[in-house]
Amino acid sequence: LTSMCRAGAIRTDDPCIVLKTLPCLVRMCSKDRLLEERVEGAETLAYLIETDVELQRMASITDHLIVMLADYFKYPSSVSAITDIKRLDHDLKHAHELRQAAFKLYASLGANDEDIRKKIIETENMMDRIVNGLSESSIKVRLAAVRCLHSLSRSVQQLRTSFQDHAVWKPLMKVLQNAPNEILVVASSTLCNLLLEFSPSKEPILESGAIELLCSLTQSENLALRVNGIWALMNMAFQAEQKIKSDILRGLSTEQLFQLLSDSDVNVLMKTLGLLRNLLSTRPHIDHIMSTHGKQIMQAVTLILEGEHNIEVKEQTLCILANIADGTTAKELIMTNDDILQKIKYYMSHSNAKLQLAAMFCISNLIWNEEEGSQERQDKLRDMGIVDILHKLSQSSDPNLCDK
Repeated sequence: LTSMCRAGAIRTDDPCIVLKTLPCLVRMCSKDRLLEERVEGAETLAYLIETDVELQRMASITDHLIVMLADYFKYPSSVSAITDIKRLDHDLKHAHELRQAAFKLYASLGANDEDIRKKIIETENMMDRIVNGLSESSIKVRLAAVRCLHSLSRSVQQLRTSFQDHAVWKPLMKVLQNAPNEILVVASSTLCNLLLEFSPSKEPILESGAIELLCSLTQSENLALRVNGIWALMNMAFQAEQKIKSDILRGLSTEQLFQLLSDSDVNVLMKTLGLLRNLLSTRPHIDHIMSTHGKQIMQAVTLILEGEHNIEVKEQTLCILANIADGTTAKELIMTNDDILQKIKYYMSHSNAKLQLAAMFCISNLIWNEEEGSQERQDKLRDMGIVDILHKLSQSSDPNLCDK
């Protein structure tokens, strides 16, 4: 029934799933069942609720499941109780499987709901168990622990508190060294969350050599790893200080940046543009980066605006241009590049309003009256016919375009 439900043959709100399958699987997790049954129950339940938030909520309040799963970590049982060697052998063999199943189910339970994540983290010694799980000898347990961590790392609240108290980033960075790809993919996704600007782990992760590690991920043959590497760098560059931005650019190298901008996968391309946009923010940084990498960045921008790309990609690229236009000295790289100016003009008259707006941001950043050289820039744009386009756009039926 679980497989049929995941395959879309039975709806997730069908009574046979909600009233029969889910409660039955939860019962299989209880203490009085055989260990094999508890493993099977938890793994199947994890799969059943993995993508459905309603089922996650339902499971989390059925028979105290979250607390019940904590027992999965208590095998083998204490030494004094071990009188039966066979029993011990059996428990040891299943201890790994139990931990793996519990981590998997916790990962599914906490995938979407903030309250459930809080309950999981407040379960006895949960963070310690995850941290221990990250360095287990069994690769399956390690993978399941990383999955569980990834699920919990989606919580802003937990990133600021529990993750900080337990310095989760340390074992995570360790896991990222020489791990097989399946672990690397989940671990690097988790790292993306730990690098968001409000996460207190961001600083120590940077100091432990994350930039190098992430730059090497962007060169991976594995698409998911390339996406995660560039995504984490994008998060790292957001509102970062100039030194970090320079380190990222150095670590990536211009060739690699071009490589990523011509990647066949649109996710890689979008995240790379997002990285560029984050690098090119705040004036001194824009001017500094454009003074060292301006020529290459303008080349990249031209390449994308000329290529066959979707609206989102082109919009993001025009936003990068708008950021460059906000620089004090960087402006000149646009003003002295007739090809780029023609492209901005072209997108102002495009059929898509998003692209028109983004192109107008470029123009408005170039013409501020209080900035030096504004008169010359305005004259040049006027000669190009930009004012006529603006007149036309001020009659537009789109209120945003009109205002702008």
